[in-house]
Amino acid sequence: MKHGLSHIVPNIVASVLLAMGFLIVQPVSAQESVAVRATMVKGALPVDDPNAVAWSSAPQAQFPMSPQVHWQNRIQEATVKDLKVRALHDGTQLAFLLEYADPTEDPDDAAALEFMVGDKKAHFAHGQPMAQVEGGPVNIWFWKNKEGKALDMNAKGFGTLKTQDHQDVRAKGAYADGNWKVVFSRNLSTDHPEEDAQVKPGEFINIAFAVWDGRKDGAGDLVEKGSQKAVSSWWYFRAEAPPDYSSYLYAALAMGLALAFQFVLIRKLKKGQSA
Repeated sequence: MKHGLSHIVPNIVASVLLAMGFLIVQPVSAQESVAVRATMVKGALPVDDPNAVAWSSAPQAQFPMSPQVHWQNRIQEATVKDLKVRALHDGTQLAFLLEYADPTEDPDDAAALEFMVGDKKAHFAHGQPMAQVEGGPVNIWFWKNKEGKALDMNAKGFGTLKTQDHQDVRAKGAYADGNWKVVFSRNLSTDHPEEDAQVKPGEFINIAFAVWDGRKDGAGDLVEKGSQKAVSSWWYFRAEAPPDYSSYLYAALAMGLALAFQFVLIRKLKKGQSA
């Protein structure tokens, strides 16, 4: 009986997590990650250059991608199976680099980042209200090849996606040798906290990804479009906090006090000897 329960319980837990939007059931790879870490750097960020050498200084995370199955316009197979992500920030601005394999460059190739807005636990599928998960809002950074730029968007469930009146996000893609590299950038914080995810260095937030292969089938219809795409679950993101030099300051103060005490003591000893 115990053996039977040990087999059933994990499956029940996985089913509950999937319904709540915390899990996509898929094979686990040793290369997979659970978080993206944005290294803090000095100088200009490579916001317009997906191939910049500076990206090599950022740690790489890798995430599995699966066909979107939470909405009725589903897709059974997606082109992109995994996504590599790097991130950098300079204390003011933040930049992400997405890398993924795509056999052909197409005008409708697209990619997106997604973040929760505020304190509500949203589902990774556009913030759609589902079992025990309150709906959005979510902040989506969207890029499409033929537009060549980013759209800053919001959603609170399927069918509610809208473009913001203000546009704070930039994006640029570069295709070569069957691979896309797409850079997204934005300030860590904005003046629209009710619509935009706010990034505080040192704190973890949730992040999710989506990719569309813009190829067409034999009838000339897009194979991946709208909700038919490759998606990820929620993962974690953290912008590295500025270095804390307070311990060095305290050590310097302690050393200074010790030297001052030693100086006073020596003077007193010398006065005693002369007397």
